[in-house]
Amino acid sequence: MSKKLVILGAGESGTGTAVLAKSKGWDVFVSDMGKIAGKYKEELEANHVRWEEGQHTESDILSADEIVKSPGIPYTVTMVQAAINKGIPVISEIEFAGRYTDAKMVCISGTNGKSTTTLLTYHILKNAGLNVGLGGNIGKSFARQVAEENHDIYVLEVSSFQLDGNDKFRAHISVLTNITPDHLDRYNYQLELYASSKFRLSRNQQATDYFIYCADDAITQQYFNMKTGEATALPITITGAYNPGAYVKNNTLFINNNKQTMTINMEEISLRGIHNTYNSMAAAVVASLLDVRKETIRESLCNFQNAEHRLEFVSQVNGVEYINDSKATNVNSAWYALESMDKPVVWIAGGVDKGNNYKELKALVKDKVKYIICMGLDNIKIHQAFQDDVDMIINTGSAKEAVHVASRLAKKGECVLLSPACASFDLFDNYEDRGRQFKEAVRNL
Repeated sequence: MSKKLVILGAGESGTGTAVLAKSKGWDVFVSDMGKIAGKYKEELEANHVRWEEGQHTESDILSADEIVKSPGIPYTVTMVQAAINKGIPVISEIEFAGRYTDAKMVCISGTNGKSTTTLLTYHILKNAGLNVGLGGNIGKSFARQVAEENHDIYVLEVSSFQLDGNDKFRAHISVLTNITPDHLDRYNYQLELYASSKFRLSRNQQATDYFIYCADDAITQQYFNMKTGEATALPITITGAYNPGAYVKNNTLFINNNKQTMTINMEEISLRGIHNTYNSMAAAVVASLLDVRKETIRESLCNFQNAEHRLEFVSQVNGVEYINDSKATNVNSAWYALESMDKPVVWIAGGVDKGNNYKELKALVKDKVKYIICMGLDNIKIHQAFQDDVDMIINTGSAKEAVHVASRLAKKGECVLLSPACASFDLFDNYEDRGRQFKEAVRNL
């Protein structure tokens, strides 16, 4: 008789897991408390997978041999707790799919920068002609690719929520970009618990594996003793020099992994800003560890285009640049965006405040921002934080209105930057919707 796998959540991750599990002979049941998208229902039906929506049927769920939980469902949910109390293993898609492939795993996490680093790493490896898949929080689910494709290497963006459900999964190369306070509501408002989740990247790593981390990140350093496994630690820094590792000196990027050393002129790298220097270093170190040719690494760093909604150039209108950084949903991300600007800024910010402390932005705002345009339902904290630092703060109620006001204020040679530092759910479906509405408004100027 087949073992029973219950999957909670029927998005890309859950449906991909169902496809893989069915192909491996599991009896699969998918349960989603919300509505399941039509395309996923069709796929579940085509694979003869039982499913339900709008409810969790306890008898069906608690009869599982194992449960794969969507990253978006907290472990504190009643049904998940009931399963754990009954002794049913509750794991992640990453943990489940990892059992069915011998591919090398490159896993990238961190509070900020993980999407860019993941996409850049994939870009370099793809340009090198390697048989590589891209997954995790990006694109097709990892499980779906294991079921339907056969890659030698997977580059996975993994969130702390995914890492929490990993037990035996092992990364060959792991990258921890940084740790800043975020999602603390899922970690009992304890930074230590959140950091511990991030350091699960190193779990099960062996002496032949690698752990790449930012030596300049204070919280990473504070909790570095949480690193487990036996991986070789490779630091990246812009403030010193490490061998092996990566560092910047005299506007030159040095990469040394004990097997080879290479240098790249920083002016040649397409991504701008200090944060992207770290992202570029991390991706280059990964590629060098996988024996990618220096010329390929250099060319790929020079021609990479960033992800949608992440410091994305939209257009230049009447000599004014418009930049979409809608993915900046916390203060730290907005700091990176503002830091990378090299011309006067009209800053569009605001949304659902996640307990933001704007103090760390004050110096940058004073130095770089002329006007702030608030785009959210409750903007009082932004007004209080920056009213003495800019010429004017204006409230707007839509992306279209914000862009219209910005276009009146910005002068030739300046920049309009959407980098909200807040979640999007007051006016938009998600940060993608916010970014697309911003881009549409810019194109209609």
